[in-house]
Amino acid sequence: MNTDLSWRADALCAQTDPEAHYPEAGGTAAPAKRTCMACPVRRACLEHAITAGEEYGIWGGVGQQELRRLIRARRAEQAAA
Repeated sequence: MNTDLSWRADALCAQTDPEAHYPEAGGTAAPAKRTCMACPVRRACLEHAITAGEEYGIWGGVGQQELRRLIRARRAEQAAA
């Protein structure tokens, strides 16, 4: 697993309300996703979330359901290798 988290220093979410990236059930993730879409480290963030198995929150502009799907796909790829 890549433990280099230096990308976080450039993450736009560090300048926003962290609660926006962990919306409550039924809440909107739109503000967090907008922040992510403009973020220069979006890909590194998403890769971290997939690698670390971060199943909650908005990471790299991806919502929880999609993130869980990506994590399962990555695990399946690794198991098949």
